[in-house]
Amino acid sequence: MRITIVGGGIAGLVTALSLHAAGFRPEVRESARSIEAVGVGINLLPHAVRELAALGLADELAAIALAPERLLYCDRAGDAVWEEPLGRTGGYRWPQHSVHRGRLQLLLLDALRLRTGSDTVRTGMVFQGFEQLGDEVLVHFLDRGDNTVTTERTDLLIGADGIDSAVRAQLYPAEGPSHWNGVHMWRGVAEAPHVLGGRTIVVAGGDPGDKFVAYPIADPPAPGGNALMNWVLEVRHPGTAGELDRSNRRVALDRVRAGFDGWSLPWIDLPRLVEASSDVYEYPMLDRDPLPRWSFGRVTLLGDAAHPMFPMGMNGGSQSVVDARALAWCLARAADPAAALDRYDRLRRDTVNRIVLRNRELGPERIIALAAARGAGLPATEAREISHRYKQVTHATVEDLGAPSAWTA
Repeated sequence: MRITIVGGGIAGLVTALSLHAAGFRPEVRESARSIEAVGVGINLLPHAVRELAALGLADELAAIALAPERLLYCDRAGDAVWEEPLGRTGGYRWPQHSVHRGRLQLLLLDALRLRTGSDTVRTGMVFQGFEQLGDEVLVHFLDRGDNTVTTERTDLLIGADGIDSAVRAQLYPAEGPSHWNGVHMWRGVAEAPHVLGGRTIVVAGGDPGDKFVAYPIADPPAPGGNALMNWVLEVRHPGTAGELDRSNRRVALDRVRAGFDGWSLPWIDLPRLVEASSDVYEYPMLDRDPLPRWSFGRVTLLGDAAHPMFPMGMNGGSQSVVDARALAWCLARAADPAAALDRYDRLRRDTVNRIVLRNRELGPERIIALAAARGAGLPATEAREISHRYKQVTHATVEDLGAPSAWTA
């Protein structure tokens, strides 16, 4: 069965690897002219690491990532509000991984090409639209190489083309723009000394727009050297979504310095962190309303194309990995491909829609928002309950992940 995947990001590449492992013939079409190691950090939670391990990528992933052991929530002065263990330190069978997004994407691309051949992924192919004709789908692409429109025949079409998905736009033409909560994320990567033992993810501040996140994504190359630190500063700007600049523009360092006014974290040199960042980029914090349906005949959505979410709880990328594995599992167990896509929709959509809505309510980061609003720490029992309930919503408790992947086809 030929399956065309629109989008060569993490979601699309894991989907292709999962489909190949289940015996299918995936083809990836990416609009960018090339796939390169760009971007900043991402966290893969244990439920995603379990699925990548089932694809035979555990060692390769561990070689390019760090396994954080602690999550620390604190206020603007660096005083702890709540902390909890992560990954294996927290009792999980699989680690959590912090990794450079670009390096992860290239790892997945290399693995896919090694297993399926170099022709599986074609870049410079801009999705233009599709038509369903009986038991096949005609997919139209603009080839950026020669500026011609080509049509490909496929058995299934998977839209894994991100928050601004063109596949989703054809399925829901009246949906409109993504939803912006008024927050911009200033994101950078810097060479800086390890902090708090070098295996801690720090989330400081309170509400969205008043928050700082930092974690390492690579150890120092030599003892005493600098680690590679991923960091995010959230700032709130007035305006409407209609006025939103989506260009992911560079932020001048003097603006970034001003953004850190009032912050005092004793265990990290914030001015040095800013100066050591080669570039700082601005990203709006966006999501979309949950959809009532992902699958339409032989076409479906996956990852951010299906359920873009605010980055609370570090769950967006991890849920995309689970989507990919669940989709392949459903296809391997059904004679009717359209029925398999419907089953995938039923298995995944309600769960992930609940996560989208819970993240609008701040997810586990409600802990620091409540502490900031009250001007005092949170009782441990209350913080623990908020954290545990979020894990239950995401099906990511230690008990949920006690066995090998249930999605192995």
